[in-house]
Amino acid sequence: MTRYRHRRIVSAARLVLLLSLPLGAAVSVKAVPAMKKAVVSVGSLRVGDPDDTSPEQTTCRFSSAEADSDILRSSITLSEGYGITLQPDTDVRLLSPLDMVSRDPGPKPYPAEGDYSEGGDIIRTTYGIYSGTTFFDLPDGGQVNNKTELPNDTLISESRCLPNFTVTDTDEPQILIYHTHTTESFEPYVREKYDADFNYRTTDDTKNMIMVGDAIQAELEAAGYSVIHAEDIHDYPSYNGSYARSRETILPILEQYPSIRVALDIHRDAISGEGTAAQPYVSINGREAAQIMIISGCDDGTLGMPDYMKNFHFACCLQQQLESDNSGLTRPILFDYRHYNQDLTTGSLLIEVGSHCNTLEQVQYSGQLIGQSLSRLLDSIKENDEKNK
Repeated sequence: MTRYRHRRIVSAARLVLLLSLPLGAAVSVKAVPAMKKAVVSVGSLRVGDPDDTSPEQTTCRFSSAEADSDILRSSITLSEGYGITLQPDTDVRLLSPLDMVSRDPGPKPYPAEGDYSEGGDIIRTTYGIYSGTTFFDLPDGGQVNNKTELPNDTLISESRCLPNFTVTDTDEPQILIYHTHTTESFEPYVREKYDADFNYRTTDDTKNMIMVGDAIQAELEAAGYSVIHAEDIHDYPSYNGSYARSRETILPILEQYPSIRVALDIHRDAISGEGTAAQPYVSINGREAAQIMIISGCDDGTLGMPDYMKNFHFACCLQQQLESDNSGLTRPILFDYRHYNQDLTTGSLLIEVGSHCNTLEQVQYSGQLIGQSLSRLLDSIKENDEKNK
C-alpha cells in the first residue's frame, strides 16, 4: 500500500471517529483525495520577508503564444484537521492553534511559553485605501498595486474578466494548496513587544503555514470542493532553493490530477521597521483577522509565463470576492514582475496571510475567510459555466 493511500485511509478513519463523537448532530461531508516577496514601502516600514462606477464583468480569453536537494519531509496528504468539527449549519469549528499539539514538531519547534526575549514594539495597524499612480480600485472592492510598465487602463480593462477556467461537480481535486516557505510562523497572541530571539520559523505544523492551509482547506471541503494540501517543508533546513523544491512537489500532483484548476502558494509577509514590526489586522464579525495580500506575477518576456494575465483575471475576481464578503480584509494585489511558479496553471496565485507579528489565531481566521470566499467564487464560476452552455 502506498503512503498516499495509507494516509488517506488513516485520515478518513480519524474523520469518521471525530464525527461519531457526541458533539451534537454533525453533518457529514464528501470524502476527498489526500493531497513574497513583495517589497513595498509603507511609511517607514518595509514589506517583505527579512530572509530573503462598475462596468459589467465579461469573460475574456488571453492567447498563450534554487536547487538544493535536501527536503525535511514529504507528505502529500489529506490534511487531518486538528480538531475540525462540522456543525449542522456546516460552519467549520477549528481548535485554536494554541491548543493544538503537533504529532511531530520537527527539529525546529515553536518557542515554549517561557522562551521569550523582549524585542521592539509591535505596531497594530489596519491598512486602508492606498493612493498614488500605481494604485487603482477594482469595481467591486479592493485595489491593485501595478508595479509593471503596463498601463493602468489596460489592467483595469483586464480586471473585469472572469477567470479563464471553470469548475464542475466532481470528486476529483480542483484546488491545490502548498507552501514554498512552509516554516513561516507568527506571534502566539497579542502583545506589545515581539520576541527578539525568534526568527518566526518553525517546523511545528500546528504553528506554521500548514495550519493556515488547513483552515483554508477545511472551508473548501465543507463547501464540497476536493482539495489536495501538499504539506512538504521546502525552506528547511535550507531556505535557498525553496521555489525549485516546491515546484518539484507540485509538478507531479498537477500531472496526476489534471482536474486541478487553482494552485495557491500560501505564505506570510514580514513587515518591519527599525525596532518595530507591524501587525496588520481587521475586525470581522467580532474577531480579529490578519490582512492578506495576493501576488499575481507579470512576465516581462523573460519569465516564461505567457498566460500571466489569466492569473491576473483570477486574482482580481478573488480580491473582489474577499472584499465583498469582508471589507478591509485585503491589501492591494501586488502585480509585479514575479514568477513564483505561476506558469503552471491559469489559477496560480501567491497569498500572503498576515505578517510575522500577526497572531496564530488571526491568521487561522483569515485562512477560513479565504476558504469561504474562494468557495463562493468557484460556485459563481460553476453557475456561469452552466448558464453559458
